[in-house]
Amino acid sequence: MRAAPLLRAWTQADAPSLHAAFAADPGIEHQLGCRLDDVGQAARYLQTALADSPQRRSFAVDMGGTAVGNIGISAIDMRHQTAWVSYWLAPSARGHSLASRGVAAAAAWALGDGGLFRLELGHRTNNPASCRVALNAGFRPEGIERSKLRYGKDRFDVETHARLASDPVPGISALPLQSPGPSTS
Repeated sequence: MRAAPLLRAWTQADAPSLHAAFAADPGIEHQLGCRLDDVGQAARYLQTALADSPQRRSFAVDMGGTAVGNIGISAIDMRHQTAWVSYWLAPSARGHSLASRGVAAAAAWALGDGGLFRLELGHRTNNPASCRVALNAGFRPEGIERSKLRYGKDRFDVETHARLASDPVPGISALPLQSPGPSTS
């Protein structure tokens, strides 16, 4: 019997899975901000970009013991109780509501034990799947930021969404969350 999906901390043992996700969809480079052409690069990325800090929490989306995606809470600002949410999944994990359920779980943690009040995220306006993730996880649209992102020579408009601690809890079944460790407060 295969274990149910969950959110958990990343570990160095996830380097091969992280590299495999990148190899399956090099477009993930836009989310990561770098290439992961081998397991060594993936291991270094885990040590730097996905390591938890007072300004960042990263959660691996785990399917049966394999990391297949990331839900990130970054730019944590405890003074204003705000943060930025990001997410990506390997192609093999898409289409199963894992991103929506993972974002809902990470948001519940951030708006609860994480001590935050407002979470923001954005997606390219030409990415309706990412918009569905945001809406399903309880993030309300707030507006369009024109030509905000640049990938290569192309610029993309971004729709910004936010979820507040005072917003209703979405009706989606959030992924179980293994303890993320100490609060950011």
